[in-house]
Amino acid sequence: MFTHVMIGSNDLERARRFYDATFLALGRGPGQMDAGGRLVYGHSGSRLMITKPIDGKPATAANGGTIGILATSAQHVYAWHAAGVANGGKSIETPPVERPNGAFVAYLRDPDGNKLCVRTAATK
Repeated sequence: MFTHVMIGSNDLERARRFYDATFLALGRGPGQMDAGGRLVYGHSGSRLMITKPIDGKPATAANGGTIGILATSAQHVYAWHAAGVANGGKSIETPPVERPNGAFVAYLRDPDGNKLCVRTAATK
């Protein structure tokens, strides 16, 4: 459905440390800087891109927005959550948990305040 999701950051090196750690915890590779100075993470034809705002104003997180990331196991959810917290993310909502809707999820805010969720099928 989506080709990419673009989010802003006020500190691309800080964002790189956070996202490299969380994507490595999911078994994916580190990000790459493209020719436009954007940090790019790709998987299965889609991309998460992180950039400084082109208008020169500070990056702000979306109020009400959440970016959902697919994990392949509950172990990956735990690893993603731990890596994110260890690299400047803030745990929000609940710790990694199985929800009544059949999903195993964890939520973090990245160092710029963007809300992220990682999700896999329930463990039961």
